[in-house]
Amino acid sequence: MRRADRLFQIVQLIRGRRLTTARWLAQRLEVSERTVYRDVSDLQYQGVPIEGEAGVGYRLGDGFDLPPLIFTPQEAQALVVMTRVAQQWLDPALARASESALSRVLSVLPAGQRHAAQHTPVYSPPWGLTAEQQPHLQLWREATQGLHKLALVYNDAQARTSERTVWPLGSFFWGAVWTLVAWCEMRQDFRSFRLDRIQSITVLSQTFHLVEGQRLIDYLRQQGVDPQALAEGR
Repeated sequence: MRRADRLFQIVQLIRGRRLTTARWLAQRLEVSERTVYRDVSDLQYQGVPIEGEAGVGYRLGDGFDLPPLIFTPQEAQALVVMTRVAQQWLDPALARASESALSRVLSVLPAGQRHAAQHTPVYSPPWGLTAEQQPHLQLWREATQGLHKLALVYNDAQARTSERTVWPLGSFFWGAVWTLVAWCEMRQDFRSFRLDRIQSITVLSQTFHLVEGQRLIDYLRQQGVDPQALAEGR
């Protein structure tokens, strides 16, 4: 990677995160931490408002923007493939949003690169989420973001039906099934629910407050998962 490209990537990576460490940047860019320190220092000298310091982390100051992104052919192909997968495995709203976003990206690509991306021979077969599961996933995601309690009718592995009031915390895709993590009021503990076993979901008017011991980050730590590594896709 040319140094100019690396500097551009550093700004992009810092801009997309609340706090970015030099170690993480070095791993992503496959360079040493010393190189990252030097590059960040040069960017700051050139007027890029990168706040923070070595050993703590960096973030981009408010109000800074870059010219429109230029995608590599591989990046454009990756976006096409991810959109195809999203159409089968995400909820309807996110699937539509991903397709709309992809259209904007493709519209600014050179004609040859756009044609190559659109004809990437990688597809997602049309047997992802069922028509019943898609709106359930969307309700779960929206309730998670809005901190709304949900009423579930759920069948467990033994086909026993139960009714639960839960606090939705997160959704996890395992390649063939979604599991939905929540705090269960009946069990007073974390529970995971398979999307394909949920019979009905009702969004309640009641909201909940995230408190220590009942948050998604607490669940992940309980499972021995590093929340930051999960967020970064590592």
